[in-house]
Amino acid sequence: MRPSLKNLTLISAGLVTGVLATLQFSATAQNTPGPLPLEQLRLMADIFGQIKREYVEPVNDQKLLTEAIKGMVSSLDPHSAYLDKKDFNELQEGTRGRFAGLGIEISQEEGLVKVINPIEDTPAFRAGIQPGDLITRIDDKPVRGMPLEQAVKRMRGEPGTKVTLTIYRKSDERTFPVTITRAEIRVQSVKSKVLEPGYAWVRLTSFQERTVPDLARKLKEIAEKEPNLKGLVLDLRNNGGGVLQGAVGVSAAFLPDDALVVSTNGQVPDAKRQYRANYANYRLSSFEDDPLRSLPPIFKTVPMVVLTNAYTASASEIVAGALQDHKRATIMGKTSFGKGSVQTVRPLSNDTGIKLTIAYYYTPSGKSIQAKGIRPDVPVDQSAEGDPDDALITREIDTERHLRNKQESEEQEMTEREQRRIEELRRLEEENAKKTPEERERDRKKRPPELGSADDFMLQQAIAQLKGQPVKRSKSALEAMATNDANKGRRLPAATTAPAKATPAKPAAPAAPASEPGIKPLGTPTGQNAP
Repeated sequence: MRPSLKNLTLISAGLVTGVLATLQFSATAQNTPGPLPLEQLRLMADIFGQIKREYVEPVNDQKLLTEAIKGMVSSLDPHSAYLDKKDFNELQEGTRGRFAGLGIEISQEEGLVKVINPIEDTPAFRAGIQPGDLITRIDDKPVRGMPLEQAVKRMRGEPGTKVTLTIYRKSDERTFPVTITRAEIRVQSVKSKVLEPGYAWVRLTSFQERTVPDLARKLKEIAEKEPNLKGLVLDLRNNGGGVLQGAVGVSAAFLPDDALVVSTNGQVPDAKRQYRANYANYRLSSFEDDPLRSLPPIFKTVPMVVLTNAYTASASEIVAGALQDHKRATIMGKTSFGKGSVQTVRPLSNDTGIKLTIAYYYTPSGKSIQAKGIRPDVPVDQSAEGDPDDALITREIDTERHLRNKQESEEQEMTEREQRRIEELRRLEEENAKKTPEERERDRKKRPPELGSADDFMLQQAIAQLKGQPVKRSKSALEAMATNDANKGRRLPAATTAPAKATPAKPAAPAAPASEPGIKPLGTPTGQNAP
């Protein structure tokens, strides 16, 4: 046998042996029944050897095996991923709210890169990038077919350098270039202000390690400025999620002590847990004392409205679901994204790891929102004219390989969404054909109002709700139908009186807080992909 073929045979044999050993250990450790897939493992080794022998140019063994691992993990669902050294570091940076790049959260759609959310006060946000935009080219490289992690790496870079993105905007049916200067991204996860006497607004942009202490500080400032607080708006729009403990802590700021916030269920014991509104369940090493200990009691009873939209995802949906189920707040806006699964980061070495979906999560009433989302109590559009492109927004239910909701069938909803999407695309095409060049140019320059501003229509309706005034409900028939179905038999919190105190579920033993490497980042709809 020639030396090269002999070496390949040894490599293939070693590969099979190594995989068998790993799987055998895993099977023994988790007591998983059933035989190992020997034929498939041999096939994998044969393919490895075939590539090494016949591919057009030599392939590095480590690269080939790393890509095989990435493909295996990413095939599970949209949120699981193998993290190499760079990815692992970027995920850690993201949970701390600091990284270098453009400031956008992305996913993939139809082979292109889709913008889930431009992070506020970042280069991408200031350049006018909008949720739902599709990136077709990065500089001179077409995006179609490019792995998502490669797209992230191309958009990230040293602060001060520039990158040109070619954007396709569905709502305008147009393509245009945008040149953006990279910068160090420092995400401010909590923003707040007093809107008018007696009414305050708090916006959470993401859930990071410092979100709970920052929220406590902002709420104390509000209480000092407005001792006679009559209503609070918690704004979770465009919030793609983050650290699980952050969601539990934010919920605990407004719920009775020890109230059930969320429960999780998966295969391993660590995935079968209840998270309650107590310090043991939201403590992180980034703060030493309970930041909610001295929170003014008014925040446990003040009437609340929570604003959501299609980009409210994951950890944000945990908060919205907990406040909705305990009848602590009225949920207003749009149906949320529908990411009802939990990811945990398991370190594999000092600088690599695996982000793996380990559980479904459930609201306090036991409801799974996976692929369904949190339905608003009061559906409201983001503009007075309505949201013509609402059907074109991609949610979890539209993504490939998404986990199915085990409690409800998705087929009818998927059919209705596809039918509505086709109708909306046809309507937009006909409408745009009638517009003059001047009107198209005006539409191109039009930007959505800043969240929290005087022009924020949805926020205006939230204040009207808190004051007991009429609210302009959504013009979307599909949204209204889904909301009515979800709200059958449910009582909404009173608009201008303190909600009844929710009765905590039966206490369970406090869950041990996750150690730093084991922090569960529920993630954005895209995981760690935030260039």
